[in-house]
Amino acid sequence: MSAPMPPPTTLEHARWERFKSKLGGWSLTTYGILAFAFLYLPIVILVIFSFNDSRSVSKWSGFTWAWYGKMFQDGQIMLSIWNSLFLAIVSTIIATVLGTLAALGLERYRFRGKTAVDSMFYLPVIIPDIAMAIMLLIFFNMSGIGFTPWKVNFFGARLAVPYSVIIGHVAFNTSFVAIVVRARLAQMDRTLEEAASDLYANAWQTFRRVTLPMLMPGIIGGALLAFTLSLDDFVITFFTSGAGFNTLPVRVFGMIKKGVTPKINAVSTLMLVVSLSLVVVSILISMRSGSEDSVTIGM
Repeated sequence: MSAPMPPPTTLEHARWERFKSKLGGWSLTTYGILAFAFLYLPIVILVIFSFNDSRSVSKWSGFTWAWYGKMFQDGQIMLSIWNSLFLAIVSTIIATVLGTLAALGLERYRFRGKTAVDSMFYLPVIIPDIAMAIMLLIFFNMSGIGFTPWKVNFFGARLAVPYSVIIGHVAFNTSFVAIVVRARLAQMDRTLEEAASDLYANAWQTFRRVTLPMLMPGIIGGALLAFTLSLDDFVITFFTSGAGFNTLPVRVFGMIKKGVTPKINAVSTLMLVVSLSLVVVSILISMRSGSEDSVTIGM
C-alpha cells in the first residue's frame, strides 16, 4: 500500500490563498470593465459619430463640425431647446422653493399626518415615470386645467408652454429637492442656531443669517438636480404637453422616427454635455460644502 499524501505545508497553503485572492481580484476587475463598457461604449460611439462627415451612422467618413452647425440652423430644434430651458428654469425655481419649505417642515416640526405626507414625497421617486405621467394626464383631462399655453417671449423666442407640463415637472422635481435639502438639514449643527437665539436674534433673523447660508449648498444641489431632471425628462413631458409643444428630448424622439442621422447624434451629445456639466457642478458644490463644514467643526 502507498503511503498517504502528506498534508500541504503552511507555505503552500499561503500561496494557494494568494492565488485565489488574485484570481478573484482579476475576475472582479474584468467584470467591472465589461459592465462599464456595456453601459458607456454606446454613448462614446454616439459622441464620436456626431462628428462623422457622412449621413451614415455606421461608417466613418471623416471629421466635421457640420452637423452641429445644421443643428443650430434647424428652427424646430432651436425652438425645442428654448422650450426645454424655459421649462427647466421655471419648474426648478418653483420646485426649489416648495421642496425647501417641505424639507424644513418635515425635518424640524411635528404635526398630525406627518408620516403620510413624508411618504407621499417619496412617491415620485419610487413609482415609474410612466405611471406618474398617466396619473397626471388623467388629472388634467378630468379637471380641464393645465393645457392652456403660457405665451412668453424668452430671449427673443416666442414660446407657448402649457401649464400642464410645468405642473408635471414641479410635481416630481419637488420631491428630489426636498430629499437633498433634508439630507443637508440632518448634517447641520443646530447649536449655531441656538447661539443666534441666545444673542437675541428672532426666528426670521436666525433663519436668514444662520440657517439659510448653512442650507444653501443643499438648496443649490437640489436645484441643479431638478434642472437636470427637467431638461432630460421625456415621459412626463410627452404625456402632459399636448399637441404642438416639443422639448428637446421629445423632438429627438420625433426625429428618430425618420431615421437616425449624425444630427440626432449631435443633439444627443449636446444634451449629454449639459447634463454632465450640471452633475459635476453639483458634486463640486457638495464637496466644497463638506470641506467647509469640516473646517467649521474643527474651529
